[in-house]
Amino acid sequence: MLHLLAALICIYALTCVKVVYGQNDKGERFLCTAVPIDKDTSCPVKSLPVQSASVQEEELRNTVMQLRETILQQKETIVIQLGTIKELTSKLSRCESDSEAFRKMNKDTMDDVPKDPNDTIDVLGKTMQSLKDRLENLEQQQMRANISGASFPNELRNLLQRRLEDLENQLLKKVNELEEEKSQLYNESVAHRQRTDSTLNSLMNRISELEKGGAGFKSPENFKISLPLRTNYLFGQVKKSLPEMYAFTICMWLKSGSSPGIGTPFSYGVPGQANEIVLIEWGHNPIELLINDKVAQLPLSLSDGRWHHICITWTTRDGLWEAYQDGQRLGSGENLAPWHPIKQGGVLILGQEQDVVGGRFDATQAFVGELSHFNIWDRVLRSTDIIAMSNCSSYTPGNVVAWTDSNIEVFGGASKWPLELCEDRLFDN
Repeated sequence: MLHLLAALICIYALTCVKVVYGQNDKGERFLCTAVPIDKDTSCPVKSLPVQSASVQEEELRNTVMQLRETILQQKETIVIQLGTIKELTSKLSRCESDSEAFRKMNKDTMDDVPKDPNDTIDVLGKTMQSLKDRLENLEQQQMRANISGASFPNELRNLLQRRLEDLENQLLKKVNELEEEKSQLYNESVAHRQRTDSTLNSLMNRISELEKGGAGFKSPENFKISLPLRTNYLFGQVKKSLPEMYAFTICMWLKSGSSPGIGTPFSYGVPGQANEIVLIEWGHNPIELLINDKVAQLPLSLSDGRWHHICITWTTRDGLWEAYQDGQRLGSGENLAPWHPIKQGGVLILGQEQDVVGGRFDATQAFVGELSHFNIWDRVLRSTDIIAMSNCSSYTPGNVVAWTDSNIEVFGGASKWPLELCEDRLFDN
């Protein structure tokens, strides 16, 4: 019975042309092999190695894990490739949009898809190949840029730095040259001005000598200085400086038709105080006397184009002052710089107001006209003495500053002319 069952199983296996494996309830495995009919069913069968279920499961588990890792790696690779494709596609689009002419000359976009499937496949294939070639070109260009990009910016930066340094040095050199040229021009201008003043003074003096016929002034005080223009460079200067004074009398003859205001007939400045003594008529303001920069208004009228004799007296005691025009006392006052002594060692200018001692003249404050017999005393003169000088009955030179040709210098084109004062005054009247 057992032999018949075994034969039937073998015949079934032979019919199916395969080997059948099995396992009984005890966990033992058996093997059925197809054999010919004429063979003995009790033929020996080679035994196969038997493996335990736990070993086989472990192998299967390892295989599954390896497959899973492989799948994940392939997935990451696909994601990276997709990102690269997107990036390259974006770069390709930017490159294509750079130039309309380039896009027209190298048009690689697909036209309308043909209706025939075979044509569609051909068109898609050509398009894909074109895109692939262009992507490869872009990758090669990117690689070349990456290779040379490391050194090029440094070289370019160094070149630009050197160029900027060269330009900076050239600019500084040019600025220095301009400063030197400006300084030279200023020095040349000052020297030219001095030469011009010297030439004008020599010319004016020569003309005066020719007009006088070489005889000179009849007396040292019979001359006048002429300041015909309102400038900041025509002026006269008294060579002698003033001593410290506690009172003074200043008298002069002047003639001016300037309007508005005759300007500044004289100014005396000392270190620290440019307005130590100033007589000025500026604009439509009245004539003012300044002592130590303190102001008193004088009731004088001198802009009628005629010769006028004026005298001003002052004393430090209570700051008392008096003003005379043509022998008449027209005004007086007090508290003009009281108890302030006139300082010594200053500069006395005729025709200009000093903003600093000896200079910085303002053309709007310049005196325009003629001036003569400018004298200073260190005391208050009597009114009778002032009247006598105004009517030409006597002449008393100042004991501090006397009007003499050797004591007065002229600059900038101001000139000295002979003057018979009383005769000219009578002629004016």
